[in-house]
Amino acid sequence: MSAVEDRDEASAQPAGASVAARRRLWRPVPVGDPVALREASVSALWVWVATRLGTFLLGWVAVYHFVENEPLGSYVRRWAQWDWHHFEYIARNGYDSRFDPNIEAFFPGLPLVLRAVHAVGVDGALAGLLVSLVAGAFASVALAQLGELDGPRGTGERAVLLLTLSPAAVFLAAGYTEALFLGFALPAWLCARRGQWWAAGLLGAAASTTRVTGLFLAAALVVQFVTDRPRRDWGQAPALVLPFLPVLGYMAYLRNLRGPCTPTSDEVCGWLAWQRAQERGWGRSFEWPWTVFSNTWDAAFGQSQAIAFRMDFRLELLAMAVGVALTVYLLVRREWGEATYVGLSVVALGTSTWYFSTPRASLLWFPLWIALARATVRRPKLLVLYLAAVAPLAAHWTILFVDGRWAG
Repeated sequence: MSAVEDRDEASAQPAGASVAARRRLWRPVPVGDPVALREASVSALWVWVATRLGTFLLGWVAVYHFVENEPLGSYVRRWAQWDWHHFEYIARNGYDSRFDPNIEAFFPGLPLVLRAVHAVGVDGALAGLLVSLVAGAFASVALAQLGELDGPRGTGERAVLLLTLSPAAVFLAAGYTEALFLGFALPAWLCARRGQWWAAGLLGAAASTTRVTGLFLAAALVVQFVTDRPRRDWGQAPALVLPFLPVLGYMAYLRNLRGPCTPTSDEVCGWLAWQRAQERGWGRSFEWPWTVFSNTWDAAFGQSQAIAFRMDFRLELLAMAVGVALTVYLLVRREWGEATYVGLSVVALGTSTWYFSTPRASLLWFPLWIALARATVRRPKLLVLYLAAVAPLAAHWTILFVDGRWAG
């Protein structure tokens, strides 16, 4: 059953029978087959754990074979790469610009969770791995249930499998924000589909603490509320403000920490300190879409980049094409909330200097994994083609990551 059909069926239910249930914040509203949802949840956890074991085994083999003079006892430290050091530093020291003058580019959600994990005696990269493992389990269950709502039986488990074997899936295992964001965002969307708007707002607010993508989720929840007439309850509308508040709070915090900007200042300061840090540290400033495409095309096929990075930029172009196609697909299906969420992400990535970390961003496009799952459940041969295409790339990026080289 499609999302549109599911929503139309719900509209036939007596309104009085559902209002009381929707007002119970955490009690699930009956949407979908409970047996199928329960089975999908168990299967999703199995897939999540199995693929995590496979990812960590691959990383261990990579260290064993490709990293010289590296004791195997230090394997966990191989997962402390790149952005992880910023999250760990913020968790211990706050936003001290002596570590990195552009440290404000990193949202506080993951560092706050890491600080809590540190408090119970788990330190270093292991803390990040555990956070992603637990958060990803919640995300997998929610994704599986969303898949069962929108596709034939088995879509939920398949969506989790496709996500966890996708090219950039190594970032779901590492101590990065992707798993934590999905651990809040997917349950938020599931609650919205059930008409539990306060729960959706609170979970969306938690997601917004982890990365700016939370703003896209917040906007999508508003669109979902307005367009989902069967589950729209204007008494719960104030809940939709909640996901915007953490981003506004972070902006206010940085403005107070770094001070206001002067007209000629190029420092990290003011209400847009986060964006200034992105510009200074990663060269990500606003450009017109055609300029961004031209910059990325030149990096992918010109002579400005080393050969290894040219391939990465080609994958950026491919991922952006997938994002645009997915947005159009969702609009055609009239899945307005999902189209808003993915479309805003595509617009943000497509107007920022050049396409950068787009494959990683695709991990967060949950409608993509549900759509692919529906297609492969109905046409099993497509699953073989998908895995044949992406599994080698996923393995390649996992090896690059634990070896400390750029991936994703």
